Amino acid sequence: MDLLAPLKAVDRMQRRHPALAVPFAVIKKFGDDQGGNLSALIAYYAFFSLFPLLLVFVTVLGFVLDGNPGAQHAIVNSAVKQIPIVGDQVRNGSLNGNVIALVIGIVGALLSGLGVTLAAQTAFNRVHAIPHRDRPDFLFSRVRGLGLLAALGTLQVVSTVAAGLVTGGLGGPLLTVAGIAVSLLLNVVLFFAAFRLLTDKTIPTRELWPGIGVATVLWTVLQSVGGAYIGHVVKGAGQTYGTFATVIGLLTWLFLGARIVVYSAEVNSVLSRRLWPRSLFDPPEPADRKALSALARIEERNDRETVAVSFEKDPDDTPPAAPK
Repeated sequence: MDLLAPLKAVDRMQRRHPALAVPFAVIKKFGDDQGGNLSALIAYYAFFSLFPLLLVFVTVLGFVLDGNPGAQHAIVNSAVKQIPIVGDQVRNGSLNGNVIALVIGIVGALLSGLGVTLAAQTAFNRVHAIPHRDRPDFLFSRVRGLGLLAALGTLQVVSTVAAGLVTGGLGGPLLTVAGIAVSLLLNVVLFFAAFRLLTDKTIPTRELWPGIGVATVLWTVLQSVGGAYIGHVVKGAGQTYGTFATVIGLLTWLFLGARIVVYSAEVNSVLSRRLWPRSLFDPPEPADRKALSALARIEERNDRETVAVSFEKDPDDTPPAAPK
């Protein structure tokens, strides 16, 4: 009795139907690229960058909104919705402008934020099978990162202010819908900037839109649903585990966000290079050979280096023996 027969049947079915083959190929390529490790690295740097960014955020708004407690309250409430767990700490304080805090926050945000952008660039380059020799050098990769940080910082402030204006109104379903629409629109711009600036220039912009769309929708869902769920879990566990529950909850939220970004990049790679269908069992599909060959050629680190990939011939491809 073949215990793997049901799984083999599913494998044969997904190979025949593109609607199943494409998601399966994205998941398998995510595993080939060690997407979990890439996501964990992005989340790690994002965790350390979040606190100096919040310091800058609160300090700048303290200068801008000085003497306007109503606007301060609306903005802080919007930040709570967009950044679960940490937002509670911001809400319990007040918005104050302080030059020393602003300088410390900017320096810390630049150093830790560059870690996020470099980790994301590494992930995108691996997803799109860019060889090491063709990747940006030490200086240009950081210039790219600074450009992205400036763009994302501006968009985040605009997003927070817009959400604050919506939540600070009279309420009602129309304002809720308007808030979601504004959030979706700003997330589209945010992910367009991230995907275009962090993806190698050899990848056309038109091939990035599917992943941008997927990331926008999933990130919006994570903001509205995932943050509320994690906040509820941490609130229940806070009395027992205290700060540990807060840290674990925040890391979980960031890790989910990082996985959304990497999976969305995988969608672009699979669709643009037609890396489907993939196989679980022999015989391998042409897409399997193509994906694994590109994965090996990533290790080319010098212009004089060439990585060649070959596969053993399938037993079924052996020609029949000539009659004696």
